[in-house]
Amino acid sequence: MELLQDSGGREAVIRRYSNMVYRLAFARTGNVSDAEDLYQEVFLRYLTKAPPFTSEDHRKAWLLRVTVNCANRFHALRLRRRTEPLSDALSVPAPEGEELWEELRRLPEKDRTILHLYYYEDLNTEEIARLLDRNPATVRSQLSRARDKLKKLLLEEG
Repeated sequence: MELLQDSGGREAVIRRYSNMVYRLAFARTGNVSDAEDLYQEVFLRYLTKAPPFTSEDHRKAWLLRVTVNCANRFHALRLRRRTEPLSDALSVPAPEGEELWEELRRLPEKDRTILHLYYYEDLNTEEIARLLDRNPATVRSQLSRARDKLKKLLLEEG
């Protein structure tokens, strides 16, 4: 098994996966400030603790898993302290995209996460199941329910 070296260095890897990590962090937290904190934590861990990778898919999966783990820890800490979230809006070029994002923000975190990984990161249900330590059938059910919830929200809005 051949180990993959950082092609172009660590900065190139961070540039390559920057948007992916930030989008998932934002989907998990729902606001810019917390997403930025998670983003920094993920890449700090990449720079200090990343294992040797066997492929780019392995590196991508590791970064996604670390993002999910950091978000989980973040939420556990948040439950212990009382704070008021800031209302941040993601700037989206098209008005349809902004409306869709606002509806996505109304969904529970687990639904946003499943939809984000499936539609924005192009992961299949098997990959999502491995990433989130869930059964693939559970992920398919959650994806179906999340789509139904989003559809219902969109229909309510007209």
